[in-house]
Amino acid sequence: MYQAFGKRCADLLVSISGLVLLSPLILVLVILIPIFDPGPAVFRQARIGVDGRPFVFYKFRSMPVNTASLPSGQLGIIKRTWIGNFIRRTNLDELPQLFNMIRGDMSLVGPRPPLPSQVELIDYRRKNGALMCRPGLTGLAQINSYDGMTAAEKAVFDGRYASNVSLIGDVKIVLSTFRYLLKPPPVY
Repeated sequence: MYQAFGKRCADLLVSISGLVLLSPLILVLVILIPIFDPGPAVFRQARIGVDGRPFVFYKFRSMPVNTASLPSGQLGIIKRTWIGNFIRRTNLDELPQLFNMIRGDMSLVGPRPPLPSQVELIDYRRKNGALMCRPGLTGLAQINSYDGMTAAEKAVFDGRYASNVSLIGDVKIVLSTFRYLLKPPPVY
């Protein structure tokens, strides 16, 4: 019942409430981002969703215009503005994904949507059933150091999530996400 109906209702409740409550912050970021680096405030990118269907993914832009479209683990050190560093560290760059949730492209919890070029990860997810899940703003792999994982390691967490979707599991992942966000950033 939760997976078929409740999860989508929860996504709509969270995303609409989040947009209403955070609209002043979103407006400030829409104004500040182009001040620090001219260009659009919102970054649009093709990502892979449910059943391997592509969709347009939204994020606040934290990198210069024309930065290569690579998985975050492959970007290396990219020069960012102060606002770009701030929104990445605080995960405020993810706020536009609330629109993806309203549209039904994404869920609050699920595997992160891969780039079309992440063929290996997509293939693993197709094999373990994770591609049948709506991609999430956060997920089991994210709370377990997502950026440091191989495609196979991410897919193990994604498959585990896909075979055990539940309200209690989603609540635990959301609470763990808050704990994960409060950790100090890694020192390289």
